[in-house]
Amino acid sequence: MRAIVLAESTRPLFEWRWVERNADHILERLGEHLALTATALAIGLVVSVGLAVLSLRWRWFYPVALSTTGALYVIPSLGAFALLVPFFGLSFTTAVIPLATYTLLILLRNIVTGIQQVPAEVREAAVGMGFTRARLLVSVELPLALPVVIAGLRVAAVTTIGLVTVTSMLGMGGLGFFIRQGIQTTTPNPTAIIVGIVLSIALAVVVDFLLWLSERALAPWARKKARA
Repeated sequence: MRAIVLAESTRPLFEWRWVERNADHILERLGEHLALTATALAIGLVVSVGLAVLSLRWRWFYPVALSTTGALYVIPSLGAFALLVPFFGLSFTTAVIPLATYTLLILLRNIVTGIQQVPAEVREAAVGMGFTRARLLVSVELPLALPVVIAGLRVAAVTTIGLVTVTSMLGMGGLGFFIRQGIQTTTPNPTAIIVGIVLSIALAVVVDFLLWLSERALAPWARKKARA
């Protein structure tokens, strides 16, 4: 009798049938994971570019921006989500805001560093051709800083994909939903846990690879410079 109960209380390490039964649900959670990641990165990139422009315009602003974004970066993720729940409830907005703030420090540093590395003679040539400050930034500095910016974006993307799993505590969390589900069931479900972890890692690898490809396509001169 005890052997029968024990057999019923254990599950195989991996069940393909479970994957087949939940294929639609897995795709839905994967889409949610992508949506949270893409939205957070987009917001973080826009805000970081704005902060970088202000930092380059007023040098005293850069240390202030770094300190502020650094303080936001060290806030525990669960604490950040909990602070926003009273205002936005268990919503997409509650999940995205902290995720976006965690990208700011990484992206701000890389954008400012990339622009500062633009050769002075290039700036002088552009100014001599009549470029305004805004046109110089958009047409010269940002394109030349692209390899450094994308490098920061790759780090931010991988970090965000990992943090999205934490939002499963809000009833969202994309692939993190399966990790939580697998742990919290009466009989732990290893298959759900493995699916959540493996797909999260695979997603991070794919996104990082795609960003690397975009860097090679958009900034071919950086690859030639590295070879030289």
